[in-house]
Amino acid sequence: MHTAAITGTGVFTPSETITNDELVAAFNAYAGAQNAANADQIAAGTVEPMPLSSADFIFAASGIERRYVLNKSGILDPARMYPKLDARPDDTPSAMAEIGVHAAKQALDMAGLNATDIDCILCAASNHERAYPAIAVEIQDLLGARGFAYDMNVACSSATFGIQSAADMIRAGSIRSALVINPEICSAHLEWRDRDCHFIFGDVATATLLQRAEDATTGHFVVRSTKLATQFSNNIRNNNGFLRRTHDQQDDRRDMQFMQNGRKVFKEVLPLVSKHIADHMAAEDINADDLKRLWLHQANKSMNDYIGKRVLGRDPQPGEQPNILQDYANTSSAGSIIAFAQHSDDLASGDIGLICSFGAGYSVGSVIVERA
Repeated sequence: MHTAAITGTGVFTPSETITNDELVAAFNAYAGAQNAANADQIAAGTVEPMPLSSADFIFAASGIERRYVLNKSGILDPARMYPKLDARPDDTPSAMAEIGVHAAKQALDMAGLNATDIDCILCAASNHERAYPAIAVEIQDLLGARGFAYDMNVACSSATFGIQSAADMIRAGSIRSALVINPEICSAHLEWRDRDCHFIFGDVATATLLQRAEDATTGHFVVRSTKLATQFSNNIRNNNGFLRRTHDQQDDRRDMQFMQNGRKVFKEVLPLVSKHIADHMAAEDINADDLKRLWLHQANKSMNDYIGKRVLGRDPQPGEQPNILQDYANTSSAGSIIAFAQHSDDLASGDIGLICSFGAGYSVGSVIVERA
């Protein structure tokens, strides 16, 4: 039985950002135009007016201040309100593979490895831009890696589920190294014209490189334990798929984009995640005082504050539970990995931390790591 270790991480960040003020200006222009077009029905009481958004509302609801996106102009066009991401020819790299390769190269450089040293590549993300061939196999080809690759989707928990899959293969001895890549183009599946969710998501790609601990040549984190759980729920859902896209229903299905019953998600996910983490720590004989860092899924600041307080038994101290969603917004499976990549260098040998992601499914995954 071998020990798995995280030896490298990478974060690809798009060059374009949208602030809350910019987003609100575009959304309110769209809402105003819709209200003007439906003025008679609104006056008659047969149509509800579209409520306006505000930067204060967005920050209070989420803690988000801005987000990175692959295309800004399309989203901020009140007559369009979705990104301009044209379909690419089959002989050019897909968008997911392209940004995934950027993150993967950073992780390889950090670990001091070449792509030819990698045995397995997992592309773990919430929304894949095609059914097949697998994005992971395309990334494998673009990197010039060997071995095998496959896609997986467990929504916002895809990164931690991918890490357990890679760690299990390393532990069993079937591979020596793996890249878990999370290219999340969340802007393409968000309904930017819906006030309740138009501010939630951003785009990014992350990569986590795992090796046998005995092969590590740079600073790394030993994977002490992993734990996964799922529980079916429709409260976070996206129905887009080939069975849903009939010829007469191309553009009028609101449920073919991100859908969420936010109140139920808060009520049901928070205790599920808190208990999951507590049980995982107890099984590994780790007390709250032993935990130096919590890298949580970056969905909502209030959710993370609640979970951190439940896990630690007190309010987290500055730095104990880093948040990055104020800058990146919700980036689905990539969020906890961004937090880990940007807020782990200061940990000392023997320090213990926990990576946790959670989301649609419901799904929750946790990874306990120790600085080597």
